[in-house]
Amino acid sequence: MPRAGPTFETPTSEELRRLRGVADYQFGRGAGDALFPDGIQVIRSKKTGKIKGILVRGELIATLKPSDGYLALSIAGGKALMEALPPPKSRVVAMDEVSDFIKEGRNLFAKHVVSADPNIRPGDEVVITNSNGTLLAVGRAVLNAREMKYFKTGLAVNVRRGNGSE
Repeated sequence: MPRAGPTFETPTSEELRRLRGVADYQFGRGAGDALFPDGIQVIRSKKTGKIKGILVRGELIATLKPSDGYLALSIAGGKALMEALPPPKSRVVAMDEVSDFIKEGRNLFAKHVVSADPNIRPGDEVVITNSNGTLLAVGRAVLNAREMKYFKTGLAVNVRRGNGSE
């Protein structure tokens, strides 16, 4: 029997309020409204009925991680977050020399970090840009901002998805 594809639904007003609250908590005030405008759609788990993914105009913006309830951004979600929050909020700036590698989805190492939002902590969802502010990738911070800038070895950001389309 063929497997049915994902179904897209409109979230309840309570679910939308909760998603916006998670985004505001995770990224800062205003992120929820920017990431999740009215009219979003959600993808639900067939087994549990819980929200797995969030789409805006048919494009995946983020997924909801079942392990901790936080959001994992897609490239489109990273772009929306960058538009909503002023630099350096939730951003890590990589050396221009490694931009192509990061765009391919390779991890960012501490020796290649130029600057980072001073509020970044290990486990935070971040966007990686080059010195011009172009989005390179989205991922999860492994080090805090201070360690990213001063360490000469080690992984700084575990890249989830590179922006290889540019």
